[in-house]
Amino acid sequence: MARIESDREDLMREATGLNPRGEIQLPQMDTPVVAGFRSNDRCSVYFDAERCYHFDAHGRLRRAFVDGHLYRTQGETLARLARERTDTQTTLLRHDLTSDELAEFITTMRQHLQDLVAHLDGGTAHVLRVVPVTPAFTDRLTHALQKALATDQALAAPFPTRRR
Repeated sequence: MARIESDREDLMREATGLNPRGEIQLPQMDTPVVAGFRSNDRCSVYFDAERCYHFDAHGRLRRAFVDGHLYRTQGETLARLARERTDTQTTLLRHDLTSDELAEFITTMRQHLQDLVAHLDGGTAHVLRVVPVTPAFTDRLTHALQKALATDQALAAPFPTRRR
């Protein structure tokens, strides 16, 4: 995580790790959704600069960024990481979500995904651009989102820890 963050002015331009990636305008949103695929068919969806979700190839949540907090899978729950800053250092404070907090987080995430799928399926989502041009991008995205919605195991395996 960067020491100093900046506003994401153009998520589509900055999301170079997603190939392909697309920018999708939904009727009720001011800013477009940016979604795409990383290596190994991992899907990422940026609803805006304050809400994004990153999934593994099986549709399980790996990481998220919501309302200024980074969330990272621990396998059984999510760790919420918050920055505490002083003039000389930044410290990450970790809180493992309780089962109730996790259930609420997953419910909210799935609602966002369901809304996006409904707009894609219903033809009310307007694809502004896809880089590189990929004719089947929306079909691939819809399939990845449906996989994330259908999985019984919402969280990916935990990230490996650093060994010293």
